[in-house]
Amino acid sequence: MRKLLCPQCKIAAMYVKNEAGERRLVYVTADGQVIPKNPDESTEGFDLSEVFCLGCSWHGSPKRKTKL
Repeated sequence: MRKLLCPQCKIAAMYVKNEAGERRLVYVTADGQVIPKNPDESTEGFDLSEVFCLGCSWHGSPKRKTKL
């Protein structure tokens, strides 16, 4: 599985939020699919239309193409 990298700081670790503001660590695959970092966790109830970088202030759509 190839992971997309943050366009600013070039790390693969991202997170998504739910309505309560809780965060779930995720990766974004090369085809824009958001998958949880921990396979035992679910992304149900989390907004997968916007991802946030763990390392900097970048956020955006997981469907946006970024360089690998």
